Amino acid sequence: MKILFTAQGTGWDAKVDPRFGRCPWLVVVDSETNELTAVDNSDSSEEAHGAGPKTSRKVVELAPAVIITGNGPGGNAATVLEMLDAKIVTGAAGKTLKEAYEAFTAGTL
Repeated sequence: MKILFTAQGTGWDAKVDPRFGRCPWLVVVDSETNELTAVDNSDSSEEAHGAGPKTSRKVVELAPAVIITGNGPGGNAATVLEMLDAKIVTGAAGKTLKEAYEAFTAGTL
């Protein structure tokens, strides 16, 4: 299963970004191999408007089953994400990717 994080960096010790649309990185973990893949999302942080939908389109291309973020996507971004049928988990801001992953797999996030 592919799990996507909105992240402030690219490794397990990076923090989950509280923002969805303007997060600098999208990091995907394959739960079978624990392999991380980082996608640069810094171009969305420069957007005056439309950062959420722009990020959502990238997420749709990555096709995760789960999205873990801080505060969650806004309305326009959520509309784009409906194409995925992915589970969106919020409340992970401030945790490292490893902490958020472990909390999610333990069912406590």
